[in-house]
Amino acid sequence: MSPKSAYILDGYVDEPACLGVSPFISPYVRTLAGVLRENGYTVEYLTIDQVRGDPSSVLRMREAQLVVLIAGVTVPGKYLGGTPATLPEIYQLGSALTGPVTLITGPIGFGYSPGGGQRAKRKEFPGFDAFLSGSPASALDNFLREGKTSGTFDYKREDPWSVLGSDIIRKHPRFPWVMCEIETARGCARSLSGGCSFCTEPFYGRPVFRSIEGIAAEVRALSRAGGRHFRLGRQPDILVFGASPAGEYPSPVPEKIRELFSAVRDSSPDLATLHIDNVNPATVARHPDESRAALEAIVSFHTAGDVAAFGMESADPAVIAKNNLKAGPDEVMEAIRIVNEVGGRREGGIPHLLPGLNFIAGLPGETPRTYVLNRDFLMRVLASGYLVRRVNIRQLMPFEGTRAYTDNTLGVYQSHFRRFKDEVRRTFDFPMLQRVFPVGTVIRDVVIEEPGTTSFGRPMGSYPILVGIPLPLRPPAVIDVVIVDHGMRSVTALPCPIEVNSLPLFALSWIPGVGRRLAGKIAAKRPFSDIAAFRAVAGVTPLEHLFSFVRSPEAQRP
Repeated sequence: MSPKSAYILDGYVDEPACLGVSPFISPYVRTLAGVLRENGYTVEYLTIDQVRGDPSSVLRMREAQLVVLIAGVTVPGKYLGGTPATLPEIYQLGSALTGPVTLITGPIGFGYSPGGGQRAKRKEFPGFDAFLSGSPASALDNFLREGKTSGTFDYKREDPWSVLGSDIIRKHPRFPWVMCEIETARGCARSLSGGCSFCTEPFYGRPVFRSIEGIAAEVRALSRAGGRHFRLGRQPDILVFGASPAGEYPSPVPEKIRELFSAVRDSSPDLATLHIDNVNPATVARHPDESRAALEAIVSFHTAGDVAAFGMESADPAVIAKNNLKAGPDEVMEAIRIVNEVGGRREGGIPHLLPGLNFIAGLPGETPRTYVLNRDFLMRVLASGYLVRRVNIRQLMPFEGTRAYTDNTLGVYQSHFRRFKDEVRRTFDFPMLQRVFPVGTVIRDVVIEEPGTTSFGRPMGSYPILVGIPLPLRPPAVIDVVIVDHGMRSVTALPCPIEVNSLPLFALSWIPGVGRRLAGKIAAKRPFSDIAAFRAVAGVTPLEHLFSFVRSPEAQRP
């Protein structure tokens, strides 16, 4: 290998304001690549999933001069596209990567926990030569130039690195179906009062906004490298981008939002996805006019299927007060209303922008009544007729330095938590999913991620719907589908158009109005020349406008 060769090993990151689990690629990866290139290194990139699948990749990394591992989950989640590096794996890599200089960096410095419901504890990383603290990119540059292991966040330094390292996305195993997480800001306005009791974002201090020129330059470079999917995700509240830093609840500046999204669109005219992540519901409730205008600006430039993630956490006023949470249930309800009014219209059958809700169990002040209030709030949302894209329910994973680390109710109300989660899935998620994605909705470009008798995939997006397709499909297949049924957290769909002359018998039975018995009759009479011939056997069915009657030699017979 080159005498100055380096590997970036992506162990994946997941923070309150940053997602870097495949198919997402975090901003950290790209700025680290930029630093390495600026310092004369050739750069290779591997994900932890690739290392798991090919242990010999460790031997290749041993031949490099430098290996940088980026890792850290501070918000526990369930993942389909990838699995973050575990602490045992990190220790194994530390001992196995003999030869190169080995560095580890990222939010794992805040601590590690194997999952929600457990405290995250700060760890040492034996086998690694150094931990890079602060800004991973700045710390790496300082290490390469001066041997220092810490770095401060400074967009004037980091913006050029994000451009220089942009084409690292080509080495991602999911390329070109990679979601580029774009950083717009760092820090939290509510850090003045300590922020929410459990959150690590206040560790970054008061908000510092990135320049629109810097963001546009990175998007332009990513677009040149083949990036088509973007999320303006690395910020606690996209609505206050460019707002005055005064106070905990700054008012949105709609002109700044419009300028930002317009610049991103201009920088990648053929983009396929432009979504957001976090929105503070208190911003919307306290500044309704400015928030509405900012949301309208987003909807005018983004792509449909977008989600504004509301960190509600609890509907219990006692828990809200004790944990310094952002908004009460009435404020969240008002924010849901406004987002629905602005973003609820559909494009191609898909709502433009809907809210998502996050709940956390195990917070200080929680009692059995907390779960009753949480459930009652969701029933109120359901009765309102407003749409919510998804409800995320997780257990607290507190970090040292947050108030919830020592004051919490972890493990105290486990039975209430499990019952609440099950009730939400059955009584809220299922009917809400039917409203958001009715039978007959066409979803474009579903990327197959998990093969099987029933294959699973998702479209690209901020919080994409999980789609089960009753056919054996293999990655990297990408298909259009039409929804035929609903689960509690996913939908069942068939390839669109529906090829009635070639679908296997089991898949035929999923066509609404068909079922297993009629599917056998249909299969026995194939191929059909047109809809009239099909109706003569099966009668009128709801989705027949999406049927195709291509004569296929592969038509299935019983």
